[in-house]
Amino acid sequence: MPSSEPVTPTLYSFRRCPYAMRARMALGYAGCEVELVEVSLKAKPAQMLERSPKGTVPVLVLHDQVLEQSLDIMHWALAANDPSDWLLANDPGARQLIAELIDENDNSFKADLDRYKYAVRYPEFTQEEYRQRGEAFLRRLESLLASRDYLVAAHLSLADVALAPFVRQFCFVDPDWFWQSPYPRLQAWLQRFLASELFINAMHKR
Repeated sequence: MPSSEPVTPTLYSFRRCPYAMRARMALGYAGCEVELVEVSLKAKPAQMLERSPKGTVPVLVLHDQVLEQSLDIMHWALAANDPSDWLLANDPGARQLIAELIDENDNSFKADLDRYKYAVRYPEFTQEEYRQRGEAFLRRLESLLASRDYLVAAHLSLADVALAPFVRQFCFVDPDWFWQSPYPRLQAWLQRFLASELFINAMHKR
């Protein structure tokens, strides 16, 4: 007889991937029980590739569907449980700002970040020039933090959690530069994030 017990969702993840980081944080925050599989990028599990041929993480395998994008995983988790209102459900303007920030982060800023991090692969411009391009987004975030500790509201929202892993990665390309850069509010925001229980738990080595 087939078991009637619900199958625990499986999350295929890679610890240092910023997309996987934000998915893990949302799942942890929402209290979603998942089986975490740490993927070796050089030897991806056949079970993952069967369900998600694109071969990138994160992938959340549910009993009735496969979620292949980090934002889809985050929204799935928050639909199940959002105790601190990361989605700002009753504020349409805030929800629009969240969407705009994530779109800019995942497109133009991510492109600038990749070129800054791997400048040798993109010889059209210098690493400093790629960093300066990315700074346009840093300046926007700095301005949003002028009157509060978080990007969109007085508390943590989906925007903070979705963006912080990428700002962290930008910082780590040249930490000496970042921590002396003219973005004190953004620096404080990132420091709070890196010290948070949410991030530390998501980065715990399995």
